[in-house]
Amino acid sequence: MERLLHHLRNLGFTEMEAKVMVELSRQHAASGYEVAKRLGASRSNVYAALQRLAGQGYLRTNAGEPVRYSMLPSGELTRMIEGRMLESLRAVEKEMPRAEPARPAFYNAEGDRNVLESLTRELERAEHEIVLDLWQEEAELLRAELERAEQRGVRLLWSCDSGEGVQGSWLPRVPDNHGQEPAGRKFSFVIDRRWCMLGMRGENCPTQALITEHPVMTELLLNHFAQDLVLYEIEHDMGSELSTRYGWRYEAIIGKYMSGDE
Repeated sequence: MERLLHHLRNLGFTEMEAKVMVELSRQHAASGYEVAKRLGASRSNVYAALQRLAGQGYLRTNAGEPVRYSMLPSGELTRMIEGRMLESLRAVEKEMPRAEPARPAFYNAEGDRNVLESLTRELERAEHEIVLDLWQEEAELLRAELERAEQRGVRLLWSCDSGEGVQGSWLPRVPDNHGQEPAGRKFSFVIDRRWCMLGMRGENCPTQALITEHPVMTELLLNHFAQDLVLYEIEHDMGSELSTRYGWRYEAIIGKYMSGDE
């Protein structure tokens, strides 16, 4: 019964109205006095609830003294409530004032739960493409969501630290920081080229992320991802020929811009 009362309250009925409706549904008809006695409530409160419900059309009344009330059949009741709610929803959608579109903002999320919940919601909304650059530890946490996205036909573009033991066609990360994992593992996501998240997570640092739909940040992350993969493709195709052809200069360029050394 408590569950039913809860749902009736969610539909906008007061606590007393909900109790009156449930009580009347148990019997064919009853007077206000009988309902109040069964509920152990004051007659004034019960009569007020009966009059409101009858005025809204949810109760039937029969002439006589005393007046007796009965509930509509449940199917008819729910259709009436549904129709009124849909009418109100359409009116709200049509008549609600509309402000100027807000400019894309930057938001911070902190803690594993907040970051992963924000990311999961967007992954579930993805329609076309997910570009992700992350470590294997974070990939495993999101395996189920990413698999579901792929099953929906969403294109996944990966850059990951390892291709072993993880789903899909994983692309090795371009080495940085001399191949050592930093205190925190960086990750980034771009979803449908409109929403992006850039963050860090690790055993020795708090999980934090920046979230935005700003096109500048989205473009930066996509460009960084593309440059990483272009460099990977070049190294993969040319292999040791890079060092042979460019010698110390190639390693110097990589060290200058990729190692993080001052």
